[in-house]
Order: sequence, then C-alpha cells, then structure tokens
Amino acid sequence: MKIARNNKFTAYVEASSMNDIMFFLLLFFLIVSTLVNPSVVKLTLPSSKKAVEMNKQQITIDITKDKQYYVNGDDKNHPTSPEQLEDVLRAKIVGLTDPTVVLRLDKSLTVQDMVDVLQIGSDLKVKMILATQPVSK
Repeated sequence: MKIARNNKFTAYVEASSMNDIMFFLLLFFLIVSTLVNPSVVKLTLPSSKKAVEMNKQQITIDITKDKQYYVNGDDKNHPTSPEQLEDVLRAKIVGLTDPTVVLRLDKSLTVQDMVDVLQIGSDLKVKMILATQPVSK
C-alpha cells in the first residue's frame, strides 16, 4: 500500500506591507518637492490643462506684474530694463544650438506685453515657450 504525501512547498511573499512603504515614500517626496523652490521671482502664472516638461538647457525670462524683467533668475535688486532685454538675450544665446527661451509672465499682464517679448525672440530667431501652471482639480 502506497501512502501519498502532500508535501508540496509553495513560495509566498507577503506584500501587504509594501503598500504602506510606497505610500510613505510618496508622501515624503511630495513634502520634499514642495520645500524646494526653484523660482526666485514670485509670479502667478496663467493656467493650462496640459503640462509639458523640457529636458533642454533653456533661458528663462520672468516678467513680474510691475513689468520688471529678469533673465535667467537675475538678482531681484537688478532687473533688466525692457530696452536692454534684446541685448541681454542676445548675449545669453551666444554659443547655444537651438536656443529655447521660457517666458514666465504674471497673469495680470496684457497680451501686448507678451507679444513685445515674443517679437524680440522672433527677431533673434529663438524658440519661445510660455510657462503655465497646471489647472488644479
């Protein structure tokens, strides 16, 4: 008489605690990312439904509601004047291949203020991108 034994070993990994670990990691990175403030000039950007991130080296132009121009995060005490903006931008794009300029305009500014800067970019033949904030749901 042959007695059959049921000694099959099945490997099982308990993964219920993995959810807790991932939640705490996500929470940690969200808190840390809000503490990092890459922008020196405080602006209220217009909002949009889609957000596209860029990985290129770019030049930024920040324009405050008081129409003060900051190129690449210039010192807060020394903004660039609108008359000097073209010369400063020309100096910044020297040596860059396919230069890209990111515009950060305060949402209280008029479209004409944006068009004035876009015209400078068009004269210098640089790609201009308008920075926006994603719409909060």
